[in-house]
Amino acid sequence: MSLISFFKGKGLNGFGAGSTAEQVTEGIDLSGKTFLLTGCNSGLGLETLRVLSLRGAHVIAAARTQEKAENALLSVKADGHAVACELSNPASVRECVQSVEGHGRKLDGIICNAGIMALPKLQQKHGTELQFLTNHIGHFILVTGLLDLLVENGRVVVLSSSAHKMAPKDVGIEFDNLSGERGYSSWRAYGQAKLANLLFAEALAKRFEGTDKTANAVHPGVIRTNLGRHMNPVMNFTMAVSGPLFLKSVPQGAATQCLVATRPEVATTSGEYFADCNPAPTSSHGADAELAERLWTASEELVAKL
Repeated sequence: MSLISFFKGKGLNGFGAGSTAEQVTEGIDLSGKTFLLTGCNSGLGLETLRVLSLRGAHVIAAARTQEKAENALLSVKADGHAVACELSNPASVRECVQSVEGHGRKLDGIICNAGIMALPKLQQKHGTELQFLTNHIGHFILVTGLLDLLVENGRVVVLSSSAHKMAPKDVGIEFDNLSGERGYSSWRAYGQAKLANLLFAEALAKRFEGTDKTANAVHPGVIRTNLGRHMNPVMNFTMAVSGPLFLKSVPQGAATQCLVATRPEVATTSGEYFADCNPAPTSSHGADAELAERLWTASEELVAKL
């Protein structure tokens, strides 16, 4: 067990940093419910897929390729079906939307789990920095395309990160530099993408007002997963050495998103940011409603060109 379980206590709901996805969903029957999950084939996504299925849910498992999604379902013996969704490719995301619509199932929840982190060198597609495109814009297209399928009390859970605090300090989102060409920094770009995830959930929650639908953002914690495959060797070595003591396990990392997606106690909670299975404070930019609305408008304008 990692030291994080000892140094961080539990919240008012009885769960905390050391809680696992199985523990936070214990006693919850998800039979008859359907969830769409991105990034289902590894790390937090694979554990989330396993636990949702364990509790009886049908999972529409999305990965970059159909094969990866199918293999994920087989590996955990999950009830569901596979769809391809390459989030950096708007055409692929739109095809995923059509595929999900074609299955005719209403969605009880959408879990935006997939992402890439800290690309050491600037990478772009469609003139947009790849982390922003993949982590935010891809999910923006996916979720907004499927809102009509969300049941009346459906939930949208968007994976953000405490790294949203690494976003550009002065403006939060560099709307005039979404290409990333001006002064690229791997962690600042990642922070901006994660801030965008957080603001997207907040803006979506605003649009859900007057309904029973909810949207929340979560920080899973610092976990040793293949999300860090792009980090430099020194940082990867440091994480490998310190991981057993200070990093969360994958089951612990998947707990917060599983809790927010399933527990009845948070069924009416919307527009919040969760960490360690409990509501948590954000940066000043993360609580900026005007910035969230500006991001929504900018996202719509960008998507219209893709």
